[in-house]
Amino acid sequence: MKNIVTGIFAHVDAGKTTLTEVLLYQAGSIRNLGRVDNGDAFLDNNEIEKKRGITIFSHQAILQNDALQLVIEDTPGHVDFSSQLEQVMQILDYAILVVSANDEIKEHTRKLWSMLQHYGVPTFIFVNKMDITNLTQNEVMDKIKANLADGCIAFNQFDDLNKMPEDSFEEIAMQDEKLLDEFLETGKVSEEQIKTMIQKRQVFPCFFGSALKLIGVDEFLLGIQHWSQEKQFPAEFKARVFKITHDKNGERLTWVRVLGGQISAKQEILAGQKINQLRLYNGEKFQTTASVSAGNVVALTGLNNTYPGQGLGALSDNDLSLIQPVLTYTVDPKAEDIRNVLKAFQLLSDEDPLLNVTWSSQLEEIRLQIMGKIQLEILEQILLERFGLEIGFNQGSVLYKETITHPIEGVGHFEPLRHYAEAHLIIEPNPDGGIVLAKDVKTEILPINWQNQVISNLKAKTHLGVMTGSPLTDVKITLVNGAWHNKHTEGGDFREATWRAVRQGLMMANQQGWSQLLEPWYDFKLTVPSDQVGRAMTDIQQMSGTAEPKETSGELVTLTGSAPVSKMQNYTTDVRSYTHGLGMLELSVSGYRPCHNQAEIIEERAYNPTADLENTPDSVFCAHGAGFPVKWDEVPSFMHIPYSI
Repeated sequence: MKNIVTGIFAHVDAGKTTLTEVLLYQAGSIRNLGRVDNGDAFLDNNEIEKKRGITIFSHQAILQNDALQLVIEDTPGHVDFSSQLEQVMQILDYAILVVSANDEIKEHTRKLWSMLQHYGVPTFIFVNKMDITNLTQNEVMDKIKANLADGCIAFNQFDDLNKMPEDSFEEIAMQDEKLLDEFLETGKVSEEQIKTMIQKRQVFPCFFGSALKLIGVDEFLLGIQHWSQEKQFPAEFKARVFKITHDKNGERLTWVRVLGGQISAKQEILAGQKINQLRLYNGEKFQTTASVSAGNVVALTGLNNTYPGQGLGALSDNDLSLIQPVLTYTVDPKAEDIRNVLKAFQLLSDEDPLLNVTWSSQLEEIRLQIMGKIQLEILEQILLERFGLEIGFNQGSVLYKETITHPIEGVGHFEPLRHYAEAHLIIEPNPDGGIVLAKDVKTEILPINWQNQVISNLKAKTHLGVMTGSPLTDVKITLVNGAWHNKHTEGGDFREATWRAVRQGLMMANQQGWSQLLEPWYDFKLTVPSDQVGRAMTDIQQMSGTAEPKETSGELVTLTGSAPVSKMQNYTTDVRSYTHGLGMLELSVSGYRPCHNQAEIIEERAYNPTADLENTPDSVFCAHGAGFPVKWDEVPSFMHIPYSI
């Protein structure tokens, strides 16, 4: 039996959960056909999901026939819950992308497509709602090709679901130059060649139907069964952690896909941590098993400190960085004990690390990062229904980040009495994004155990910039030198020296004018009546954005461009107002760019980096048997090792 793990993705309201429900029903995996709008769908089993009528959490279902076991990871369709999409994508054999024939290709759908491309996931497309569209199948295909890829090819026809269009074989051949030559000679393309092209993301089979009317779903499942290929796995144990959840009894579940060898109950796969149970989930229900072989998805109990993206066994970690929050909020505990609220949010952050929950002991406040305001409403409901805590949120703001534009060497020294460590770090721009850590120092100068201490301490906290106290990003930090004492150096000494070196380097860069504030930007698609184009262009210009007309359809004009999140996040209401409900705005976070009003934000934040004692740039030296503080700008006069650059 072929075993395939797939994830199902779509823009909200495309019919993703309905398709999943019908697939399970048609395969005999569920007895009753539920409806999202009735609150009885098999996978939307959370009470909040039932009330909202949307998928908020990723869920797993399994369908099986004589030839195929298909594991389906159902994912949220709303952009506010996109962090779960990336978690799931890293463990898939194939993806199912649901597109509504009745709508334009949404910005979120294009974002999903680029993410699937990043992870190299072969993709089947189900074109839903063909029963209510005014477009022909060819017109729908033209729309899909224009927005996704030329390799999107019809594998059946809505008016003849079991027949592949004759011209599709030529289209398939045109995706590969060598294959095209062969096709022109023989007039044929073999099934094995097509399967390989699907696997290589050269061809994306498109099937047509209506999930709600149960049209085309059987044919779609047969298509996946026929055109998919089962992966071969190595004998050596490997597994990828992709999700952390807690069951109704509070038991922590580590969800993994086994990608090599097998995994067994009571096996120690992390130092000092053994697996208690192996659970195979189908919806809310699960069965326990003694062992699981490669290719399967299983939830493990008994493990702590696991996290999405983690590699187990012979597998290295994945860097999950495609989805990043752009808003930050503080929690209003109302009448609740702040300690209980913090504990609840720390548990939620364990499940969704992108929440990045932090506690400021100075301000006695909880901060977290989110994707959008719908997520805030859901978090309030989760705190109330799951933890019995009634909380709120204070006014939020855009999540700014900081970086530097030129290399700088930072120095941190920590030498109170009977302690000693000095660290030299080169901090330089990283055009590839994120924070990269490296070592470039000989072990004769700094033993490997102390080098590893420095790298571990660099990983141990979120480093803050010195302009606004925003998180540091897009830098490479390299350990280039260090000093230690055989008698007095302890592990904690290099923690202090390392963190101070980062801050001291950032202060030196800022003094040189090399600091850069970054802000998140949206890519947008704005459709307005033709007589409102001038108003729209003026608004976008005032937002420091850019736009250009993309297409005209009747009386409507579509503009595409980009603008700062801080300026455009509430613009949807304005669009609806001045277009009298005819306009539509689609937004997708495109990443971080230099802040358009850096000086204004710095003044508004009024951040004092030297007063932030948890992130001090100053060092501690020793003289006459006592430690004494040295300000960051005076450290070069006291440091024990000369600069490397």
